[in-house]
Amino acid sequence: MTILDNVGRDVSLARASLRYEWRRYLAAVLAVTFAGLLVVVQLALLLGLFSSVSTPITYSAADLWIGYRNTQSVDMGRPIPTVSDTDAWIHPDVTRVERYLTAYGDLRRDDGVAVSVILHAIDPSPGGLGFSVLLSPEQRELLDEPGGIIIAEADMKKLGARVGSVLEINNRRVTVVGVTEAMRAIGSTTVICSLATARTLLPEQRGEVTYYLVGLRPGADSRAAARTLDDKGPIKRYSVWEANAFSIQSELYWLLESGAGVGTAFASLLALVVGVVITNQTLSGAIQASSKEYAALRALGVSKGALKRVVLEQSFWIGTVGLSLTAVLFALTAVLAAASGVAMVFPLWLILSVVILIYLIALTSGLMSLKPLMNTDPATLLR
Repeated sequence: MTILDNVGRDVSLARASLRYEWRRYLAAVLAVTFAGLLVVVQLALLLGLFSSVSTPITYSAADLWIGYRNTQSVDMGRPIPTVSDTDAWIHPDVTRVERYLTAYGDLRRDDGVAVSVILHAIDPSPGGLGFSVLLSPEQRELLDEPGGIIIAEADMKKLGARVGSVLEINNRRVTVVGVTEAMRAIGSTTVICSLATARTLLPEQRGEVTYYLVGLRPGADSRAAARTLDDKGPIKRYSVWEANAFSIQSELYWLLESGAGVGTAFASLLALVVGVVITNQTLSGAIQASSKEYAALRALGVSKGALKRVVLEQSFWIGTVGLSLTAVLFALTAVLAAASGVAMVFPLWLILSVVILIYLIALTSGLMSLKPLMNTDPATLLR
C-alpha cells in the first residue's frame, strides 16, 4: 500500500510510518537486535565450547583413528593393544601410521600450586599427523628437545609460565618451548609433548598407546578403509573411525549425554525462549499503539488484506534494521571473545537459522497484534 508524499511521489505507507514514527518502533527494533544477539551468542558459545573437545582430531591430519572399542569421545580414550595397528600397516591405501598417547598429569607451578593437565604425546617428526594443522615445523622441531612442552596461550597466566619457563610435571622437570593459540580444554590444561618426553613423565605408562593415527593416500575411500581395518574378532579390542565422524561423535556426546552439555543447552534454550517472548511482546505493543491509525484506514475503506500487507512490511523492516544492528554488535562480541581466548563457533547454518527465526518472530508478531484490530469495530477504536 502506498501514499503520496509532499512532492507527489508514491511512498510505501509502512516505510513512511516507520520513518515519521520511529520513536514508537525504536523499542521493537532494539528488542529484535538484542534477541538476535542473545540467541546467536548463546549458540556460538555452545558450539565453541564443545568443539574444543574434538580439537585433537580437527587439528590433526589423520584420516582414521584407531582407539579403544566403542569410545564415545576422543578425550575418553583408553590404552589399546599395541598390535591394533597390524592390519593398517599392510593396507594398500595406508601411507602412515603413528602412535598417539593421552594421559593426565600433575603440574607444579613455581609457587607450588598443583594444576591438573592432560598430556598429548605425538610423533614430532616433520611428516607427523598429530597436530600437524596446529603446530608449525619449527614447533615440531622444538618438541624434539628432551622435556620440551607446548601449552595453550590462554593457560599461560594460569600456569604462571612463559616460553623458556621450567616447570614440573609428575615431579620431573619440563621446559616450555612454545605456545599455541588453540587447544584450550574443558576443565584442564592442555600440554603437548613428544612421545619420548612422555616416556620420562609417565614411566608407568611406557609403551602404552591411546590411539593410532592413520594417514591414507589421496583419493582413498576412508569409509571403506575404516570398515576393513575395524576389529573383526569375536571379542572386539578396538574400533576404527573416520576423523570427521569421530569429531562429530565426540561433540555430540558432550552436548547430549554429559551433564555440562545438557545444562548449557538448557540455558541456551531458555535464552532463546526469553528472547522470543520479549521480542513478540515489544513488537506487538508497537503495532497496537497504531491502532487508531489502522482504524482510520479501515473506516476509509481500506481492505483487511491491504492492512495486513502494511503490517507485514513494517515487521519486515523492523526485523531488517534489528538484524543489521545485531550483525554489528555480534562482530564486536566476536572480536572481544577472540581477544579473551573464548571459543565461539558461528557456522553459516547458524547465522542463516537466526536470521530466519528473527524474521518469523517479527512477521508472526505483527499478524498476531493486528488480529484484535480486525475483529473490532473501527468506530470503537477511534473514540
